[in-house]
Amino acid sequence: MVGMDNVAIGTGPVTFEELVAVTRGGAGVTLAEDAQAAIGKARAVVEELAAGATPAYGISTGFGALATRHIPTGMRAQLQKSLVRSHAAGSGPEVEREVTRGLMLLRLSTLATGHTGIRLETAQLLADLLTHGITPVVHEYGSLGCSGDLAPLSHCALALMGEGDVRDADDTLMPAGEALAAVGLTPVEFEAKEGLALINGTDGMLGMLVMAITDLRMLLRTADIAAAMSVEGQLGTDRVFAPELQAIRPHPGQAASAANLTALLKDSGVVASHRGPDCNRVQDAYSLRCSPQVHGGARDTVEYAATVAGRELASAVDNPVVLADEGRVESNGNFHGAPVAYVLDFLAIVAADVASISERRTDRFLDKARNHGLNPFLADDPGVDSGHMIAQYTQAAVVSELKRLANPASVDSIPSSAMQEDHVSMGWSAARKLRRSVDGLSRVVAIEVLTAARALDMRAPLTPSPATGAVVRLLRSSGIEGPGPDRHLSPEIEKVVELVQSGAVLAAATEVIGELA
Repeated sequence: MVGMDNVAIGTGPVTFEELVAVTRGGAGVTLAEDAQAAIGKARAVVEELAAGATPAYGISTGFGALATRHIPTGMRAQLQKSLVRSHAAGSGPEVEREVTRGLMLLRLSTLATGHTGIRLETAQLLADLLTHGITPVVHEYGSLGCSGDLAPLSHCALALMGEGDVRDADDTLMPAGEALAAVGLTPVEFEAKEGLALINGTDGMLGMLVMAITDLRMLLRTADIAAAMSVEGQLGTDRVFAPELQAIRPHPGQAASAANLTALLKDSGVVASHRGPDCNRVQDAYSLRCSPQVHGGARDTVEYAATVAGRELASAVDNPVVLADEGRVESNGNFHGAPVAYVLDFLAIVAADVASISERRTDRFLDKARNHGLNPFLADDPGVDSGHMIAQYTQAAVVSELKRLANPASVDSIPSSAMQEDHVSMGWSAARKLRRSVDGLSRVVAIEVLTAARALDMRAPLTPSPATGAVVRLLRSSGIEGPGPDRHLSPEIEKVVELVQSGAVLAAATEVIGELA
């Protein structure tokens, strides 16, 4: 994963594209000149305060409920080490490499703003770990989302000290000191304020939010493709997606989704076959007719979440913060994860509902009373064969799980730190469950695509639209056979999940008709 072009981290915000390049693409990072200057300016303020007689929180005092204790100069390096070691208290499974790389990148971005008081060499070592693909082991549990993602960030800071476990660029688990030495890096000795500067941010939940938004933007376009295949395969109408009907309820996401459905269904032989005066269909079921309203509402919610994420990416989240121009350090509450936690929970609702309507469209294919002439369960020989009966069971199981995951984490709060931290955001927990929600949505949409493709084949000699036909051909060229006697279905489902998650389904359609809205 090492060797891609580096991303330059300056005093401005990291973009979505840069974050994905580092987390998923393995790009390294460099500190831009403006970031180096800002770091140096803030560090001078910290060193001046550290030399003074007046206690300054995080520099010459304890932390949290222990902030009233003044720490003598000779013990301040130990103070920072003790902070990191004690706060690296995570438990449970390792989180994914991309999550930890996002955590590190966004902490580095805050350090680069010149509001934390970190030393340049410490910030540079964090950048070097990213560039060399050294990823600290971070655990599932440990963050309350306030004061930021303390335990996860502490595990990252521990690696800068040469302590704890990491995975190298080849994903080999080893002690941090060995991994650093293997690539010629030297651990740092933290000085005043540095340990605190490395652990007090919303970086983990924010990184997961940005990746979820990136995935959902792709998945919602793919859901439009699945819906178009279902409308087509169930002999539905495309008239309800006309722009003049969307204009009288002007939600932008709805208009975009309806435009996608219109484009995807254009020149469909299946739709054309029942468009004439002999058609006795008055209205399609809600799961077909209202796809733009549901998918569109989801899109608008995702874009609101992106607005929140953009603000957070432009933030310097630390406590206390250095106001270098004024030569002072001030305590604040900007580490509270509430704004991020709320939209993480909101997106879990979106994922659950889009999956729910997808499952309902799929189910209609399988019921001979509602599928307009197709075999029950799309079986080759109904009774002998069960067709896609249990694929819908799998969808239903996932949708049920997504509904449980839609229960918000951000409404919970457990006081901590001897009641000093008496209200927390649970944003990390909201982010962790959203990742499961996004994965679940991709699986539900994949099963709809798999089922709709089978139904479209069963409509032959009627021909699907150029766009949906391209998706059917993608599945067939990927080793997924068309209608026939029952076969082992799980591998086919997993293959389509891979095609959905990789963006291949979306690409197959857009290569024919151009980009979707």
